[in-house]
Amino acid sequence: MRDYSRMGAHPSVSDSDKHWLRVLATLNELQARLFVGQRALELGRGGISKVSRMTGMSRPAIYRGIAELRGERELQQPAERSRIRRAGGGRKSVAVADPEIPRRLQRILEATTAGDPMSMLKWTGKSTRTMAAELTRQGHPVSAMTVCRCLWQMGYSLQGNVKSMEGKQHPDRDAQFRYIHRQRSVSGGVGIR
Repeated sequence: MRDYSRMGAHPSVSDSDKHWLRVLATLNELQARLFVGQRALELGRGGISKVSRMTGMSRPAIYRGIAELRGERELQQPAERSRIRRAGGGRKSVAVADPEIPRRLQRILEATTAGDPMSMLKWTGKSTRTMAAELTRQGHPVSAMTVCRCLWQMGYSLQGNVKSMEGKQHPDRDAQFRYIHRQRSVSGGVGIR
């Protein structure tokens, strides 16, 4: 819910406007649209501009409220009052909008995936921003947060990069882990715990 009451603190707002702005702050999206539309109608010429400036509500939203009040647009039925917006609204998930993204992300990860060979925990050294930039270069623009969600759905652990000094590392350490990963992939993880 938007806080319209703070807009009543402006010195140019009259006392009566301050009262209805306080009431407006308690309403849901549909109710606020209707309430502001009614207020704009009461003010007459220039009313839409005035209430838009006063509330910060967009002019198209106010026009929609006025149309609903005049009966030009259908109001919600009583059975639908638990919902404010129509079902199915909102942005589709990345997998639905562009099903190629998870496959491309998997290809990016194949070379850099690491993990504990004794468990199913997987991770990568690439940052989500780097992977998002690579996907964008491939023609699939996504944000780092979208990459983060996809990785989580793919079973990756999202951890910060922590360096520790544990002594001298074997020069072929990464090759060893890649070999173990390939063996585990071939066997399907059977017998490995």
